[in-house]
Amino acid sequence: MAPRNDGQLGQLRDERREQIKKAALKVFARRGIIGTKMSMIADEAGISQGLTYRYFSSKEELFTALVQEAMEETAEAFNEMEQMSGTPSDKIRALTREMLDESNRHSFMLIQQVQTSDEVPEKAREIVEQYSSQALIDRLLPVFIKGQETGEFCLGDPQKLLFLYFSVIAGLMLQQAHGPYHVPDVQILMKMLANNG
Repeated sequence: MAPRNDGQLGQLRDERREQIKKAALKVFARRGIIGTKMSMIADEAGISQGLTYRYFSSKEELFTALVQEAMEETAEAFNEMEQMSGTPSDKIRALTREMLDESNRHSFMLIQQVQTSDEVPEKAREIVEQYSSQALIDRLLPVFIKGQETGEFCLGDPQKLLFLYFSVIAGLMLQQAHGPYHVPDVQILMKMLANNG
């Protein structure tokens, strides 16, 4: 067998790092940072515990890296929503589908842990604070207000309405955290915002 070149080794390292992160996301989502050991992550990834330490020096470093990625992906979803064409309803519907997609479930649970646990690394807490719920609502306000002006969305305080909407989404994600995941009907959720008058 021929030795691997630098490109192949780099690709192998990237793949192994992703394998560890994917396994860690599942374990952290199920057990929280306190209930997780690096050996559990290694078992989930199907590799030796020693190999995990080649890529991440601690579970705290790994947890923080996953939180950073989750928040960057959230910001990117909001960027895409802001850039897309279509009505305000189209934009919020697309964002809702993205948030409720099963592939985002574990990341959402990780962010919830940061917001509710005293045991998470301070760096992870700082990352989540950069992307606060209020900041995300503020980004949606212009879209929602435009939808109110065009008659697509119900009237009322847009901040409060969006806060309630996100609370429902958060509740759905947490309710299904430990059972089989069923993507909620986005159309039903959109009716919460619709102008029924």
